[in-house]
Amino acid sequence: MITTTRVGRRLILRRLAGGGAVFWTAFAQIGDATTHAASAGRANPRQAPLIVIDPGHGGHDPGATGVTGTLEKDVTLASALALKASLEAVGRYRVELTRAKDQYIAPEDRADIARDLGANLFLSMHADQLSDPNVRGASVYTLAKRASDLETAALADRENGPGSDDGMRMDHVAPEVSEILASLAARETRTASARIARQLVLDLQRRLPVLPSPERHANFLVLRAPDIPSVLIEMGFLSNPADETALNDPDHRAVIARAMTRAVGAWFAAPGDHRLL
Repeated sequence: MITTTRVGRRLILRRLAGGGAVFWTAFAQIGDATTHAASAGRANPRQAPLIVIDPGHGGHDPGATGVTGTLEKDVTLASALALKASLEAVGRYRVELTRAKDQYIAPEDRADIARDLGANLFLSMHADQLSDPNVRGASVYTLAKRASDLETAALADRENGPGSDDGMRMDHVAPEVSEILASLAARETRTASARIARQLVLDLQRRLPVLPSPERHANFLVLRAPDIPSVLIEMGFLSNPADETALNDPDHRAVIARAMTRAVGAWFAAPGDHRLL
């Protein structure tokens, strides 16, 4: 369980995003906000941190297609449901999904769902495809204006879909406050995102193949919530026969879920800026 002072960054960010009046004296209280690590045992459901899991694609957007016809949208939903069950079994988190069935949700709307729910952590789950069928392994991505490499830039283009822009657009933000909003959110939210990405890589690679340099970044639409630590997890490549077979296996998806649950637990337990929200 994680508690904070009631006047926090999310309140201020939302007021900025809405263009409304801001009580600037609240900024002084942000620096003084104290946080407390979770005690052993089950958390009060009303106070437990909320994790939002985002199964990529859905509806008319199938995502990647596997060697034998596996659809990414099906793999991501099955994996998200396994992760939800694993996290809820711990008894210390509330867990919600951006979608719980085969439905389309625009990438930019998924972050809004997490913000509306008041999420403390956002995990977007995917399974990619490449022209090279020999490439396999998991990888974890955080938000950045510039991609870490050409492959990741191409991945972001595929995940963002046609017509997406390259800017860090924040809808409904008045021009005079957009720079303030970005500076408030950027450092601590991105640091927290980098921490969970690093922890996910550590736990995933103990049981699963991962890409070389598996911690990467690019301008993903789905990760653009300015006040929620967010990561995108590519669980493997449906273009690789071994990865496709594994991702269709409930036992393999359970391994992914357990590894991610361990990573989430370690991230919440460690002192750091992830408890700022």
